[in-house]
Amino acid sequence: MPQNLVPIGEYVDHLRSFEKEPITRDRLLEFCLETAVDPFTLGRYVHFRDDMYTRNLIFRDDAIELMAVCWKPGQRTVIHTHNGQLGWMAVQKGHLAVVNYKWLGCNAADNQNVAGLDCLAGASEIDLDRREIQECYPGGPVNTVDKVQTIHQVIVQGKEPVVSLHIYSRPIDSCVAFDVEGHRCYRRPLSYYSKYGDVVVREGDLVPDSAVPVSPVVPPRR
Repeated sequence: MPQNLVPIGEYVDHLRSFEKEPITRDRLLEFCLETAVDPFTLGRYVHFRDDMYTRNLIFRDDAIELMAVCWKPGQRTVIHTHNGQLGWMAVQKGHLAVVNYKWLGCNAADNQNVAGLDCLAGASEIDLDRREIQECYPGGPVNTVDKVQTIHQVIVQGKEPVVSLHIYSRPIDSCVAFDVEGHRCYRRPLSYYSKYGDVVVREGDLVPDSAVPVSPVVPPRR
């Protein structure tokens, strides 16, 4: 079924209307599957860099955050958790793969809380189980995170730049990232490349993706 194409301002208004009732995974998932943003209204939030993907804030309040994330070929996130957030990722342009993981344990479990792996001091002997891979593309599946499925890695597929829309509830300002090869986890602050269309990051503050440990892409464990 064709998606309903709306300007970004109308898309934000729809999201804000969900705040009148408890926000659930399924309510927003249905909206994301049925609705896409007119790309001509996204231009001021689209910023590509060769050295890193960019997180570009479109809207944020106490309940909902909306970002456009812009990716060049070969870019990816680290493996990370969403700390119990609800999240929805819809691809506007290009192709992403999402590799899901399940946390099995570590030797410093006391440093993590029930709400979402709030690792305070790092740990060795992290045990993650690689699960399914979800392919995401325009008009296709919408990736979700919740309190059950909260750990994943996002990877650009193919040679085309990617623009994805990310909705989170509630917003958070840091997450736990996992260095599988180094057998450790660490808290990673989250920041924006641009806010409301204006670039806010300073060049000297940027950390290229190559400086962050990543794990190789291999098929999920069967």
